Amino acid sequence: MTGFRIGVSRSMIAVNLGHNLPFAFASFALLLAPLWFFGFGAGEWLHDALRWRAARILGAAALGVPYLAFAVPAGALEARFAIPMLAVPVLLAALLDSSATPGKLAWQDVAVLAVIAAIYILRVVDGAWPHGLGALPKLYAADVALYLYAVVRKQEGMRYSFAPEPSAFLVGLREWAFFTPFGLGLGFALKFIHFHRQLPSAAEAIAEIFITFLLIAIPEEMFFRGILQNLLETRLGRTRALAVTAVLFGLSHFNKGAVFNWRYVLLASIAGVFYGRAWRAKRQILASTVTHTAVDVIWSLWFR
Repeated sequence: MTGFRIGVSRSMIAVNLGHNLPFAFASFALLLAPLWFFGFGAGEWLHDALRWRAARILGAAALGVPYLAFAVPAGALEARFAIPMLAVPVLLAALLDSSATPGKLAWQDVAVLAVIAAIYILRVVDGAWPHGLGALPKLYAADVALYLYAVVRKQEGMRYSFAPEPSAFLVGLREWAFFTPFGLGLGFALKFIHFHRQLPSAAEAIAEIFITFLLIAIPEEMFFRGILQNLLETRLGRTRALAVTAVLFGLSHFNKGAVFNWRYVLLASIAGVFYGRAWRAKRQILASTVTHTAVDVIWSLWFR
């Protein structure tokens, strides 16, 4: 956190934010906290602490607090963002809690996941924070999904854990090694990637790993593997769930550019197969997060 704050304080983002920088950092810290601390058991603790179903449902309103932590002191509070960000998680929690098929994919899951995906893909809350803080709406959507499935639904088999397990790291690196020939071969053939010989500095490499792990790999692996693939397996079986999740993961990258980026979608879908294999092998988010981080970091540093 300290490193992130120092890095941001020296960037153009700090110049644009001015005296609102501390409020932006507080909002970021509050958004990141569930994603990090749930990985060390906070989700289970919170589920047990909120014994009453109504408490777990109404507690979802707290997911809008990070926005208020920035908007209120910065004088940027807008009802068009505040009301949905406080109310939508509560409505989704109530809908999810009404499912009569605990542990299995139900229509409520489809509806809830579609709404969460729409919030991010359609950039519904992007204007809630200033330009330059594009990761914050993604973290908000990820927090909503995590709370709903770790606290409200308490989805089995999710294994959202960052407890260090050497085997999870090994599986993650193994799947990265399996994907690399496909990614490089197809990427060069489609002229989607180009090799850059310049070596990054140690600081650049560390920053890229840190940012990718926290802001890209964790939220996406939690949503696509821990929740979506996990639930699809209850209806489709392991193989079809892996394939469907990989395709949906690829399609989520359709808007990376001015037009439909089919090359990105194709490569992301293939990568999604290996991310899914990593999660499935250990049924742990950490394994697929390692694969995802390795793929994205190497692409960003040498092949973007």
